[in-house]
Amino acid sequence: MKFLIQRVTKAQVDIDGQTVGKIDNKGFLVLIGVGEGDTREIADRFIKKMLALRIFADENGKTNLSIKDVGGSLLLVSQFTLYANCNKGNRPTFNGAGNPTLANELYEYISEQCKKEVAIVETGKFGADMQVSLVNDGPFTIMLE
Repeated sequence: MKFLIQRVTKAQVDIDGQTVGKIDNKGFLVLIGVGEGDTREIADRFIKKMLALRIFADENGKTNLSIKDVGGSLLLVSQFTLYANCNKGNRPTFNGAGNPTLANELYEYISEQCKKEVAIVETGKFGADMQVSLVNDGPFTIMLE
């Protein structure tokens, strides 16, 4: 499993010109890649770690606050291309990505678990051709693997 977490001031997902997910305040845009062999237990560890990351500034400007501490929002987007392997040739392979049925199941599970912890959780649409826009705050980007 891979979570590419971007601290944002706003982010949005559009499909065919229609907005399907949007956050307008500080939070995370999280690109989620599911790999072969990933489980709900692995997802739970990633969710716990993500929600505990202290990457928002406190009153002294130090990164000491979590997304829950600041009342932040989440925009979760499935992205199998996080498993791209470009070691041979110029065309990536995605052999490490989980099959779509597993990946969709875990993506939905992650979304539901996050909704138990964070007030605003928006999503993209699994398997869709999405246009993602964001304002990366910092920039601050972290990869959980």
